[in-house]
Amino acid sequence: MSPHRLRLCSSGTDMIFGLFLPSSHATAKEATPVLFWLSGLTCDDTNFAVKAGSRAFDQAEQEGIAIVMPDTSPRNDDSVPNVDSYDLGIGAGFYVNATEEPYKKHYHMYSYVTEELPALLENEFKLGQNGLRSISGHSMGGHGSLTIALKDPNSWVSVSAFSPIVNPTKVPWGEKAFKAYLGSVEAGEAHDATCLLKKAGKAVFDDILIEQGTDDEFLVKQLTTDVFAEAAKSVGQPTTINMRKGFDHSYHFIAAFIEDHVKFHGRRLRSKVGKLRQDSSTYDFADTTGKPIQCKAMVARAPKQPLVEETITVDPPKAGEVRVKVVANALCHTDTYTLDGHDPEGLFPCILGHEAGCIVESVGEGVKSVVPGDHVVPCYTPQCCKSTCIFCQSPKTNLCPAIRSTQGQGVMPDKTVRFHDKDGKDIFHFMGCSTMSEYTVLAEISCAKISKEMALDKACLFGCGVSTGLGAVWNTCKVEVNSSVAVFGLGAVGLAVIQGAKMAGASRIIAVDLNSGKFEMAKRLGATDFVNPNDVDGPIQKHIAGVLTKWGVDYSFDCTGNTSVMRAALECSHRGWGCSCVIGVAASGHEISTRPFQLVTGRTWKGTAFGGFKSRQDVPKLVQRSLDGEIVIDHFITHLFDGVDKTNDAIKALHSGDCLRSVVRY
Repeated sequence: MSPHRLRLCSSGTDMIFGLFLPSSHATAKEATPVLFWLSGLTCDDTNFAVKAGSRAFDQAEQEGIAIVMPDTSPRNDDSVPNVDSYDLGIGAGFYVNATEEPYKKHYHMYSYVTEELPALLENEFKLGQNGLRSISGHSMGGHGSLTIALKDPNSWVSVSAFSPIVNPTKVPWGEKAFKAYLGSVEAGEAHDATCLLKKAGKAVFDDILIEQGTDDEFLVKQLTTDVFAEAAKSVGQPTTINMRKGFDHSYHFIAAFIEDHVKFHGRRLRSKVGKLRQDSSTYDFADTTGKPIQCKAMVARAPKQPLVEETITVDPPKAGEVRVKVVANALCHTDTYTLDGHDPEGLFPCILGHEAGCIVESVGEGVKSVVPGDHVVPCYTPQCCKSTCIFCQSPKTNLCPAIRSTQGQGVMPDKTVRFHDKDGKDIFHFMGCSTMSEYTVLAEISCAKISKEMALDKACLFGCGVSTGLGAVWNTCKVEVNSSVAVFGLGAVGLAVIQGAKMAGASRIIAVDLNSGKFEMAKRLGATDFVNPNDVDGPIQKHIAGVLTKWGVDYSFDCTGNTSVMRAALECSHRGWGCSCVIGVAASGHEISTRPFQLVTGRTWKGTAFGGFKSRQDVPKLVQRSLDGEIVIDHFITHLFDGVDKTNDAIKALHSGDCLRSVVRY
């Protein structure tokens, strides 16, 4: 959080405000949403940050929203009038534009919060454009947030408040302020939340969230929450009022529940972002439909060689196929595994890539599940959904074999390719996706149609690694509440396992990696114990099942692709019921081994592909859960590149040791 100074044009005074920016703001192509926090009597721009900011900022980081904290009055000038009273003058601007002496020259808090500060944030910080603003506050600030939002609901996405003064024209604080600043209590009705709501005569927000402590010493005489509740009920305005037993008027109360409010606003701001994105994501593909497209692609000409930027031709889709415009592609170790020559099915020349966010450009004959303009995530694990497919019909697996044989041969289901180089020679497909190209062709059964509200440079993560890690926990192993878990390998998949285990209610999560620098992120996502095998005497499995635990962990996950680690993961699982899941892909020809006694004594060895998710059915649900704030994924994107030609740079980043996912935006 950093302080900033703004010269308030309407009064000629300097105003200081605090500003928290999420890490995503630095690389965001779109406007970052902003939450305005208005503080209460006697406060300035620092109170919230010092007393409640830590929890608020951590949650705002997850939500990807900024928080701005303006001062409560003008104060940084000797000419600013003041009185010897905590509830009037400096520290008590009441978020109105004063019309009376001696305040009318300087006290313009309403214009500051609703006009000058938003304009500055938009122009100087790229925050809150297109109405991406929400507002909240405490006490006098709660009054300010409610009245400002209700006076101009089209300018605010959502509103909430802590211990707000909801009917100031009827209580001492408000009467004193309105007489001094506006000349009369009656003039204050234009800044009274209860009066404004009654005047509106209808619901103006989908919900208004209010927190109120039952032990608040000001509840009866100054806040009168019940009056606002009655007004809201009378006009049909949905309002959630949480009466918190035992809480008073202090910042301890705010700190206890501020995360709920940031989540409340985050959900609504994300939805607004999504709708704006949907409105601006229309493409006219009329000129390309049914015709070959020439575009840029990164072609893998041979193993262990850098990708080559080429202009290729992408044929129109045939029956049962979909041609898509690739908007963003995330690098996965499976891509580099093939590029490095370790994949026995690797064919060259080919176009790699399988974690992408795309827009449907055109469809072939018989395609019904998607239409041009739809947003899709290509899935290397298809789902034909046919009643005759025992794999699609079974809840036990997601391994639909409908196009497995041709996919492994680097061709489309009709055994031909859709890619050609400048000489007309064929280029192989990869995993049925080939998304390191500005356009690609997919089988319809490999297209998961998702909400257009989701940014495609984030949606791409659900095409492989993140889904695989979450699904290994939720689907393959079905980790229960209070389980113990060990995760070997803290790349994107391993961290997704930790995140999924935390969400499933695991009480102990042991993170294992040779790079101790990865432990901080693992801790943020829910890991409780951290082990670097280099710091342990003897086999890591004996340290986990013997030192850290008596009998081992309930569930273990290998996310390394190393067969020795797979064995260690199994052997640290709990005697009698331990379950170990193999996620990492081992190099060609490698085999796993253990003593049969490990299985005889009750351990289970499992494997998972795409986390057991049925692609077309489940990926849209994962995306929606991300939009709803349930699955946070921003932390996986550690590197961003623009242009398909930057793919080699993204590969270097992936190998750097500090990269989870490098995303290339086309």
